[in-house]
Amino acid sequence: MKLKGIGAAEGIAVARLWHMEVVDLTVEKREGCNPEKESKRFADAQHVAADELTALFEKTRQDDADAAMIFDIHRMMLEDLDFCEGVSGLVAGGCNAEWAVQETGNMLHDMFQAIDDETMRARAADVKDVAGRVIRILKGIREDAGMPHEPTIVVAEDLLPSQTVALDKRYVVGCVTKNGSVTSHSAILARSMGIGCIVGLGEAFQYIPKDGILAIDGATGEVIADPNEAEISEYAGKRKAFEEQKLLLHQYMDKKAVTKGGHHVEVCANIGSVKDAEEAKKAGADGVGLFRSEFLYLDSPDFPSEEVQFQAYKKVLEIFSPKQVIVRTLDLGSDKQAPYFNIPPEENPAMGYRAIRICLDQPEIFRTQLRALLRASVYGNLHIMFPMITSVTQVMKTKELLTSLKAELLKEGVPVSDDIKIGVMIETPAAAIMSDELAKLVDFFSIGTNDLTQYTLAADRMNAKVSNIFNAEDPAIRRMIEITARNAHAAGIWVGICGEAGANTNMTSFFVENRIDELSVAAASILKVRRAVCES
Repeated sequence: MKLKGIGAAEGIAVARLWHMEVVDLTVEKREGCNPEKESKRFADAQHVAADELTALFEKTRQDDADAAMIFDIHRMMLEDLDFCEGVSGLVAGGCNAEWAVQETGNMLHDMFQAIDDETMRARAADVKDVAGRVIRILKGIREDAGMPHEPTIVVAEDLLPSQTVALDKRYVVGCVTKNGSVTSHSAILARSMGIGCIVGLGEAFQYIPKDGILAIDGATGEVIADPNEAEISEYAGKRKAFEEQKLLLHQYMDKKAVTKGGHHVEVCANIGSVKDAEEAKKAGADGVGLFRSEFLYLDSPDFPSEEVQFQAYKKVLEIFSPKQVIVRTLDLGSDKQAPYFNIPPEENPAMGYRAIRICLDQPEIFRTQLRALLRASVYGNLHIMFPMITSVTQVMKTKELLTSLKAELLKEGVPVSDDIKIGVMIETPAAAIMSDELAKLVDFFSIGTNDLTQYTLAADRMNAKVSNIFNAEDPAIRRMIEITARNAHAAGIWVGICGEAGANTNMTSFFVENRIDELSVAAASILKVRRAVCES
């Protein structure tokens, strides 16, 4: 039987399946408990959990230092003020520690799930993992994966990061889950382990047998339950071809992406942190095409200071110097926000109070970020990019503010680079239509195909019911890209792509035909995109 999920980590395998045992973490609410006693139980469980996470960190770091940082995040979540105060408040009211942890975890889980950003929604799984760990310890249940010692495809409703690391890599050749997303930490760990991972099987999950053989393709999301001999042979051939392709891609590590016609395309990386920058550098990125600076805010319990932001920008610039680093200024809104922003809910947040609109409306927040960027500019090749632009006026206001802040810093004796490039994201139809005028004010364009597709086709990118309409290959989107590229080049500036379409090799030839100068993609896609450019 053929089933379909979401391919989250490339890899092909045929092996016996193994259902991961679900630990019973159900809890009952008990009232009238001794607050002091329950607080101590919670504190003791926190200490044990911290020790376990440290052990997981050390175990993972031996093979993959980047993946190990997931457990650093878990340790921070364990000590997070919102988490600790939430539990303490409920315990103070006389309830048991297990229930307090469960309720607080559920509250934070729902908060992350409501954010309109797939990377941040993936944090919901981390909250669930941390809360579950503490509840397990409070219930006196030992942590033990207990998997078989033979090549195995792990099957689970939801595979938490700690469960993934606990698996014995000598025997795990793939994993399949009912829930999850391509940006979940479990998917990231699966990619670091080099095994195929399929998530989001949904209702089709019920058709996976309790025992038997599975064949999986982590690229396509295909799962075959109880494959016949012909299908097993087919997958053996696919696995051999996959391994050969991986070896072939390595020849593009240090190769420039130049088309057969001689057009050079920079293949850069989309990142959200210093850790991402290090991973992108190792993956052979030509630079950073999109540094999503909002993650500095989303990962902070309060507005990150100028110094905190300066250190992050400085580090990324140093990692890639002298290559370009494009930092997108704060792109938050009611659909993707840090709680301390206190932005009221909106009926249509994607078109509401977000990104450059917040920054120009609350200049004190914007000033802090721009000062940090200007200070960091002397440590590398900084490009500053403004998101959600819909008018020439917005660009003029941001440039005026940037100029005044530069003068302010120089007066303070703080050095600032004289060669900072300024750009805007073309992610609204208004920006694409006005790109001839916008091009006179900036040094580059970067087309955000995710939002451009959403706004142009009036198809909510988060709504599964219109997913058949949301398509970056639609003729209307191609027309928007053509207009933008033509106007950019006519004004003598360069233009790139930083949305998901950049990694879609079905569109590479189209980008090349329109002389797109840069493609910015996830680190894992850099080599395949570079190859696609060279073959165009």
